Amino acid sequence: MRIAIFTDSFFPKIDGIAVSVQNFCLSLEERGHRFVICCPSYADDDVTTIGERIRVERFKSVALPSYPEMRIIIPGRKKLHRVIKDFKPDLIHIQTPGFMGQYGVAAAKMYSLPVLGTYHTMMSEVGMYVNPLRLLKVDKLLNRFRRRKKIASKLSKLTRKRPGSLGGKLLHTLANRLYEKCALIISPSEIIKQQLIAQNIKAPVTVISNGIDLKMFKGEQRRHPGDEPHLLHVGRIAPEKNTEEVIRAFALIKRELPLARLTIVGDGPVLLDLKREASELGVADSVAFTGYVPRIELPRICHEHDVFITASAMETQGLVALEAIATGMPAVGVDAFALPELIQHGRNGYIAPAHDIPALAAAAVRLLKDAAAFSRFSHEAMLIAAEHSHQRSTDRLEKIYRKFKA
Repeated sequence: MRIAIFTDSFFPKIDGIAVSVQNFCLSLEERGHRFVICCPSYADDDVTTIGERIRVERFKSVALPSYPEMRIIIPGRKKLHRVIKDFKPDLIHIQTPGFMGQYGVAAAKMYSLPVLGTYHTMMSEVGMYVNPLRLLKVDKLLNRFRRRKKIASKLSKLTRKRPGSLGGKLLHTLANRLYEKCALIISPSEIIKQQLIAQNIKAPVTVISNGIDLKMFKGEQRRHPGDEPHLLHVGRIAPEKNTEEVIRAFALIKRELPLARLTIVGDGPVLLDLKREASELGVADSVAFTGYVPRIELPRICHEHDVFITASAMETQGLVALEAIATGMPAVGVDAFALPELIQHGRNGYIAPAHDIPALAAAAVRLLKDAAAFSRFSHEAMLIAAEHSHQRSTDRLEKIYRKFKA
């Protein structure tokens, strides 16, 4: 089959959508299928091929002022027609509700092609990027107040605020209307599927996990770390991930476990803010910021740590959490969207209410002070991850492609 993927997020930007798209395309390429990935341009050296049967078509774009790695596509209708006519896809699969997702739906209509959509992101939760203060680049003023910490902290908090419920609902409504034009919506988790159904979305919804390569992220029974636990957070260092809440929780954890350490893996637009936060809280010497790390290094890093911790309240699945528990790591997270499917309270970790920093810290301390629970959670973490084999997910996606192809 020939499948055209439309996504507003792809490499070199590193996030769960890019990883999911690449993994599925590579797996299905091995089975003889061909892909064209239509996505934004980021730089002159963007990759244009991935494997023999996977072509990448870059559409001209400009950066969103409030988040340079989020791109706004410059209309290119001629290129869209050329890509579709040259590639002759059997179906179109959109991954995002942004400009490229809209292009994908438009192309499907113009060329009478079936269109599927994966619902990777709850749009009501990413409205912070249309925060007027961020769009007006007020966050850039932070750089002028680095030495005046109180002013910098206040500006940082203002620019990370989400818009009111009306703005979030509008984004959500627009996204749902686009996905309702799909023959089938694919949700990475059961929880998101149920939310979409509860919202009366007018398209059928099925669940396919983004999946994980269990050969890459091998499980290992963990030993309790004693009084010197090493916590791990992995992900985009962006406002919606609430990584500052992890650092604040860690400062509370340190009161109970003074020898605890935290590693934060990833890069993004608020990295400097987080480093300042760690310094202000007096935990900078115990927090390591690695910046960007090649994906191939993540399994090793996971095995060097004891507990995974996240405060992200917008995960439609949570690929980094899945990778962490696959290695046998117990986890602590928040009760929001799909995380409780992977971090199951009392089975492989603990869940705290979203944005409740003391509760998040208490959950981590509770886990780290109970050696018996730690060992049991490590074993259960691997069992939960085993249900998300990428092989199984690829089988399901291929079956759906065959069902809907033109």
